[in-house]
Amino acid sequence: MPIAVGVIETQGFSAVLAAADAMVKAAAVTIVYYGQAESARLIVAVRGQTAEVERAVEAGIEAGNTQSNGGKVITHYIVPNPPENVESVLPIHFTTKSEPFRVM
Repeated sequence: MPIAVGVIETQGFSAVLAAADAMVKAAAVTIVYYGQAESARLIVAVRGQTAEVERAVEAGIEAGNTQSNGGKVITHYIVPNPPENVESVLPIHFTTKSEPFRVM
């Protein structure tokens, strides 16, 4: 089964926190990466089955854009089946930190 990856980039911490929270509550996905992209832009990446990742990203976008203190979603992207060479270079693989929470 292919394991998709979904990424959301936000402006501000509250938006990325709301997006991450909504993503894991809306679908069976695992957060595999969280970090700062540049300036006040933050990203969160989740992995799971393609349909679950799509549902999670939709929920994350909605939650990130409803922040009242100026946080908003800048961009998002879903890769349905990333090849192994992409997984080995980008920080989207399951780590020892994320493995206990793996949903599959």
